[in-house]
Amino acid sequence: MLSLEEAQARVFAAITPMGSEVVPLVSGARRIAAEDAVAGIDLPRFDNSAMDGFAVRSEDVRSASEANPIRLRVNDTVAAGQQSSAIVTPLAAIRVFTGSPMPAGADAVVMQEDTRSAGQFVEVLDSVKPWEHVRFRGEDLKRGETIVRRGEVLTVGRISALAATGSAEIRVGKRPVVALLSTGDELCEPGTPLAPGQIYESNRVMLANLIADAGGIAIPFPLVPDTLAATRAALEKGLSEADAVITTGGVSVGERDFVKAAFEEIGGVQDFWRVAIRPGKPFVFGKWREKFLFGLPGNPVSAFVTFLLLVRPALRQWQGATETGLRRRQAVLGDAIVNSGDRRHFVRVTVDADGVACLAGVQASHTLGSLARSNGLLDLAPHASLRSGEKVDVLHWQAA
Repeated sequence: MLSLEEAQARVFAAITPMGSEVVPLVSGARRIAAEDAVAGIDLPRFDNSAMDGFAVRSEDVRSASEANPIRLRVNDTVAAGQQSSAIVTPLAAIRVFTGSPMPAGADAVVMQEDTRSAGQFVEVLDSVKPWEHVRFRGEDLKRGETIVRRGEVLTVGRISALAATGSAEIRVGKRPVVALLSTGDELCEPGTPLAPGQIYESNRVMLANLIADAGGIAIPFPLVPDTLAATRAALEKGLSEADAVITTGGVSVGERDFVKAAFEEIGGVQDFWRVAIRPGKPFVFGKWREKFLFGLPGNPVSAFVTFLLLVRPALRQWQGATETGLRRRQAVLGDAIVNSGDRRHFVRVTVDADGVACLAGVQASHTLGSLARSNGLLDLAPHASLRSGEKVDVLHWQAA
C-alpha cells in the first residue's frame, strides 16, 4: 500500500502537459496560461483625469476656499475619448471628466463638488495639490510588463488586464477530456423511480463538476452493470473517446468488482492499487496506450477525497499548471479530533468566517450530509489527536 506522496509522485511521473491552443479571452477563465502574456500598451495610455471636474494649475488655486473662492475662465471642455489643443493658462481652467486626457499646462484636477458655476467662469472652493486627481501614464501597467506567467491560472482580474492592454486571445494548455463511468447493479439514474434495493447514483454529477472546476471536460457515460463484459466494453468506449477514464466502484476485492480485471483484458497496465489514506484506500491508477485510468472507490466521499488528492492535481499538471494542489488556509480547531487508525484521515470540516474549523458531521465514507456541510479537509496523521484551540492547515476545494 503506497503513501499518498508516493502515489502522487507516480501519477505526476506518468502525465506530461498535453500541448496548447489559442482561445479568445472571453472564454479563457480558469484556463492555464501556456506562455507569458504581457501588456501591449501602457495602462493608462496617457495622463488623464481621475474625477469629473476642472483641469487647473494648482498654484492658481492654492488659497481657494469657500470663504475665498478663486474665479477661473473655462476655456474648453474635454470629454473622455477626446483630445484638446487648448492649453491651461494662468487663471484658466478646462472642463474634464473621468478619463479625459490631461490638457497641456494643467497639473491638477479640482473635483466638480468643490466648484461653483459662474457663466463662462468657474469658482474654485478648495485648493488642490500638484498632480492631485491625476492618473499617470503607465502607473498601473507598463508596456511589456508580465500580466500572467506560463503555468498560472487565468483569473478574471488577469483577463481584464490583458484585454485592457490590447489582447484579444491567449495561448493556454489544452483541456483533458475525461470519461466518467459508474459501476453497480444497485445504481439508478436520478429522476427515475427506484426499484427495491436501488440507490440514486451521484458520483458522476459530483465528479463532472469537480473536473470542470479543475479545467477538464467531463463526459458522463451510462451506468455500467456489474459484469466483466459490460465493464470491459465501457472502458474500451471511454478510452476511445477521452484522454482518461475515471471509474467509481468496482475497484475493491469483491466478487463483483471487475474494473481491474477488465482494464487488464483490454491491454491496460496497472501502476498501483491502494493508497494509505482514509477514506479512499482502494484507488487504481493505470495506463492504456497514451491514456489513463483513475479507478476511484464507489462510496461518494471516498471518490470525492481521492479525486481531490490524486486526480485533480493530475488534471492541473496535464494543462501545464505550476500549482496543482488544493489551496490551504490556517484555522483554529473548534472540536477535538482523534484518528485512532493506521492511515491518514482526511476529515471533513467546516471553516467559518472567523477561521474556526469544526467537524462537519459523521465521517463515514458514505455520508453525504457532512460532505454537503463541509468546505475543507483536515489531514490527520495516523494515531494522532488534536485539541480544541490548536492551529491547523485546512485544504480547501472551493474557489477563493
